[in-house]
Amino acid sequence: MRWEHPGGFVADDDAARIDLDVVHGFISTSYWAAGIPRDVMAKAIANSLNIGVYAAAGAQVAYARAATDRATFAWIADVFVLESHRGHGLGRFVVSTLLEHPDLQGLRRTLLATADAHGLYRSYGFEDLADPSRFLVVQQTPAVLYGAS
Repeated sequence: MRWEHPGGFVADDDAARIDLDVVHGFISTSYWAAGIPRDVMAKAIANSLNIGVYAAAGAQVAYARAATDRATFAWIADVFVLESHRGHGLGRFVVSTLLEHPDLQGLRRTLLATADAHGLYRSYGFEDLADPSRFLVVQQTPAVLYGAS
């Protein structure tokens, strides 16, 4: 599916269109997945519902994905807008497009984690976990997994 942004940008859910160099280049330097290997990022893309945002000339400028069963659950991850394209509303565009995707409607639970965009996500109805004691995690740091520092 394709969605149009008033500024001439286009969002697309075609995973084949994702520019792995752009996505890996950003994510591998992020606070949440520093050092992620290219093949791991490629596998994450292949197994997710992806939204890429593209400038009029076709270059990818933003990205978001959902790890989901498309029936009951989704985890929103790896949301970014390249620094060179911030200030055009593309953060809202990529998040809105992903959350409005037909495959993510009627889910029982949609989760995400963020260090710095709570206000953005709260505007879409995300809120603190009602009972965090019900949630458990097995977590490894990127440094352990990928050798990043």
